[in-house]
Amino acid sequence: MTLHWHTEPFLLILLIGIVWLYGLWVWPLRKACGVSEPIPWRYPILFYLGVLVVYAAVGSPIDQIGETYLFSVHMFQHLLLIYLAPILMVLGLPPHLVDATVRSRPAAKSLLKLYLHPAIAAASFTLILSLWHVPALYESALRSKPIHMLEHFSIMVPAFALFWIALSRSKELPPLSPPGRMLLIFILMVGQTPLFGVLSFSDVVLYPTYEWAPRITNLSALEDQILGGVLMKVGGMLVAMPLFALAFFSWVRSQEKEDEPSSEGSHAQQKLANECKFHAAK
Repeated sequence: MTLHWHTEPFLLILLIGIVWLYGLWVWPLRKACGVSEPIPWRYPILFYLGVLVVYAAVGSPIDQIGETYLFSVHMFQHLLLIYLAPILMVLGLPPHLVDATVRSRPAAKSLLKLYLHPAIAAASFTLILSLWHVPALYESALRSKPIHMLEHFSIMVPAFALFWIALSRSKELPPLSPPGRMLLIFILMVGQTPLFGVLSFSDVVLYPTYEWAPRITNLSALEDQILGGVLMKVGGMLVAMPLFALAFFSWVRSQEKEDEPSSEGSHAQQKLANECKFHAAK
């Protein structure tokens, strides 16, 4: 087995194009969007790390091993594409620059709000991810590079929307409320359970490519498939639980802030009542 890195022109041009366009947006074009102050370096660093994760997933030997030998490695590749890369890229978008960019473009803002609608994002993510694991579609993606690229693109697009909904600090395209985020995360976890169940508890190998592939580990094809299902579920939980906790504590903090004025008001009323009693006693 000879491992290699992908250097296809389309892949490299696409990723370099994303890096170039982002660089134009946050540096020379930011003033045209109405932002004069420099963009903090943490944003470009996070965004470019996200692009590197995408290339590591689809351009490194991870892609070759996942396509040819191990279903579990293919699932690990998907975890990079639907969780780690979108999180880094969303956190790498400066919220004040996003707001300045969409504020003067109402048509683009309307389209983005539709794209970022929680129900659309959650339903499309769950449905698309599940459909690509139907054996016929899965095998066609393994045999055709264009179809495989379409698969990766189609699962990343709704994933990006979901993490924007959860992590955005934009005022023009704000995140979902904390209770809404908690509900959305719960629905997503439940929605992925059938796929996890099929992959992890099937007593047959679902994908012929892996059934007939040379074994490069001590795992059988069925054990590798079970491991892939477990990786998918555990990976999703490792992302979902911190986001759920973040939403919960954000909700608690917001409730505490809402209670502060009423608490201060009750203290003032009590103080006034005590003063009245004091003067009445005199």
